[in-house]
Amino acid sequence: MERVDYRTFEASLERSARLEKDLQSNPERFRVLTGDRPTGKLHVGHLFGSIENRVRLQNLGVPIFIVIADYQVLTDRDYAGDIAENVRQLVIDYIAAGLDPDGEKTFIFPHSHVPELNQLLVPFLTLVTNAELNRNPTVKEEIQASSQKNINAGMYVYPVHQAADILFCKANVVPVGKDQLPHLEITRTIARRFNARFSAGSPVFPEPQPLISSAPLILGLDGSQKMSKSRNNAVMLSATEDETAKLIKAAKTDTDRNITYDPANRPEVANLLLLASLCTGTSPEALAEEIGDKGASRLKAILTESLNEYLLPLRRKRRQLEKDPEHIRNVLMKGIERARKIAEETLVEVRRAMGMEY
Repeated sequence: MERVDYRTFEASLERSARLEKDLQSNPERFRVLTGDRPTGKLHVGHLFGSIENRVRLQNLGVPIFIVIADYQVLTDRDYAGDIAENVRQLVIDYIAAGLDPDGEKTFIFPHSHVPELNQLLVPFLTLVTNAELNRNPTVKEEIQASSQKNINAGMYVYPVHQAADILFCKANVVPVGKDQLPHLEITRTIARRFNARFSAGSPVFPEPQPLISSAPLILGLDGSQKMSKSRNNAVMLSATEDETAKLIKAAKTDTDRNITYDPANRPEVANLLLLASLCTGTSPEALAEEIGDKGASRLKAILTESLNEYLLPLRRKRRQLEKDPEHIRNVLMKGIERARKIAEETLVEVRRAMGMEY
């Protein structure tokens, strides 16, 4: 497998920019695959980091398949929690944030319920080596972050399973951050090797292109690491206004009363300014100038008011969805039905290419 060369990252950004233009002018030419692991409810870092971009692509008219990677929850923890409830809460957050599974462009499904997708894992595993999986930097980081004493084999083949998630529906666009490029490169490698080995004259799989996220990194309220529920530094989308105010009041800042936007030297203050900026549409620099020497208390008050106002319609919709579990189930059933139909068609092509039609 060809390693991702980060010296070419600028070129990757340029290709992603061209792809973005093409998505806007020719949305019907593309199919996006993206998703999350059901480890709990979503927080504002998810909203600004990925969910709003999915809504944007959906509204452009791009077909989007959102995989809930429930099997992958089992790879890096000894206790996976209430997966079924987590899946339900994930769907509620998706719809409340603006994703529309009632239309014909967005489909939400758990990959555990698409057996044809998971059958692709076996032939795909024959197209990569142990050495290639071992040197994947993203897997190494996930292993280090794992709470397991013994690392299971599912952790190592996680990128191959992700390739099955992407290629089963022949997705040709995958929104990613820079740190996820090694995973996508494995998918591209598997697609390329499958086509070369089994279907050189008529390729079965596209080599999906990365749509590199321009979303800013949202730090947690501790200001030192990525927002995460497990780190107790997140504002959940489902939080009440009072809970949000309490969390922001306890957010870490610094001792300098004069508020400035300086991400390198004042990450805690800069992160709060960034969050307020995303909610208001005013630049972080302008917000900092407006606050001036009024201190962290004024900054937190502005963020609390703007974030609660921004999330008001989402939270209202969320409360409605909580009362309608049958609708959430129907969304999943519709997504599963669509995903299985496509996966069945792809599996027929794969068997035909491998000479396994009996």
